[in-house]
Amino acid sequence: MHVIKVLGSGCASCRRTAERITKLARELDAPVEVVKVEELEEIMGYGVMATPGVVVDEKVVHAGGVPSKLTIKGWLSALD
Repeated sequence: MHVIKVLGSGCASCRRTAERITKLARELDAPVEVVKVEELEEIMGYGVMATPGVVVDEKVVHAGGVPSKLTIKGWLSALD
């Protein structure tokens, strides 16, 4: 199982990002767990300065703004 973390304070964009990733993962039957990270210290630990940030298997892949469906599908299709 792969872990995708959505980093952010819980704002609308952060919630939308988590929802979009969860929905697309379900549609593609991708083996992922989506985790929301809202603690500022943990977010800063990833070096993310703009939220929402997205971390796939501990690698930052996105920061700032809601990622497109196409971008998310690319992350999901790259998983084993």
